[in-house]
Amino acid sequence: MEAGTLTLQIPSMVSLPFYGGRPYSKENESSLVDGNGNVDSIKIRKRPTMLVLPEYCPEKEFILEKRKIENVEVEINDRDYVVLSKKGTRENMEDRFKVITHVFGDPKQAFFSVIDGHGGVGAADYVADNLGNNILNSLQNHDGQRVEEAIREGYLNTDKDFLTQGVSSGACAASVIIRGGELYIANVGDCRVVLSKRRIATTLTNDHNLSNQYERSRIQSSGGFVHSCNGVWRLQGTLAVSRAIGDLQFKDWIISDPEIHKISLTSDSDFLIMASDGLWDKVSEQEAVDIVSMEKANNAMKCCKKLVDISFSRGNKDDITVMIIYLQNFVVA
Repeated sequence: MEAGTLTLQIPSMVSLPFYGGRPYSKENESSLVDGNGNVDSIKIRKRPTMLVLPEYCPEKEFILEKRKIENVEVEINDRDYVVLSKKGTRENMEDRFKVITHVFGDPKQAFFSVIDGHGGVGAADYVADNLGNNILNSLQNHDGQRVEEAIREGYLNTDKDFLTQGVSSGACAASVIIRGGELYIANVGDCRVVLSKRRIATTLTNDHNLSNQYERSRIQSSGGFVHSCNGVWRLQGTLAVSRAIGDLQFKDWIISDPEIHKISLTSDSDFLIMASDGLWDKVSEQEAVDIVSMEKANNAMKCCKKLVDISFSRGNKDDITVMIIYLQNFVVA
C-alpha cells in the first residue's frame, strides 16, 4: 500500500449480475407484416426480455463460497477525516472508499471518494483502485493548471479501462479534490457530497437517476427503455441510475461523464459529509449536518455510527459508507 493511501478492503465473494433485459438494438425491433407478407415501415420496440442467470457468474477468480459475509464494518479515524462503512443485507458488501492524502507532498492537498457498486463488486473494486490515481496522473500531466479537465479525464479513462475487462457490474462514485484552498467536487450516480457551512447544509452534487427529467429524456431519446417500477424509474426495468462507471450492457445510455463543481474553502467552512445513497435515502442533508455538528467536537466516529444506525432503523437495507472531512485542516493561510 502506498504511503498516504487508504482503500477499503473487503473479502470478495462470488456475485451475480442483477441485470435483466437486452440493450435496445435492431435485433430487438419487430416489423409489422400484413396478411400478404408485406413488411410495414412502422417499427415496434419490444420490451426487453429477462435474462436467466446461471447458478453463479464469478467476475474474478474468487473462491466460491455459499456463506454470506455478516456484519462487515470498517472504521478509520484520522486527523483529517473519519469514515465508517457498514454492510447491509445483501450477500456482498459493494461499497468502497478511497483516500489519498499529502498529494504531491502537500498536506493541504487530498483526494477523497465514496463508491457504491451495483451488480457485483468488480466495478467498485476497480474504481477504488484506479479513479484517484487516474485523476492525479492527469492533473500532473496538465501541470496542475486544469483541475476540472483532469478530473473528467480521470473518470472517463477509468470507465474506458474497466470496460475492456468485459465485466458487467457498475459503480456510482463521488469524489473531492482539495487543492490550493479550493474544493473540486465530482460525481456520477447517486453518492452525495454535503457541505456544512455555519451548520447550514448545502448539497454539492446532483443525483444522476431516472427521476431526473433531463437524464430520463437523454436516455429515452437514444432508444433506452425507461419505465417506473413501484414508483422508481428504471432503465431496462433494472438500473435506477443514469450515470456510472462500468455497466457494460447499458453503455449506449449510461455515461461516465462526471458533473463537476468548484467552491472555495473559507474560515466558516465546517466539514463535508460524503456518503452512499444508503444514508441519503433515509436521512436528510440538514439532519445529517445537525447530528455531526452536535457531536463532532467530542467524537466524529460516533456521529458516523449514529447516522448509520438512524438509516437502518428507518428501514434501509443497503450498504452505507459515511465519510466526514474536517475542512479547516485544509484552509490555506
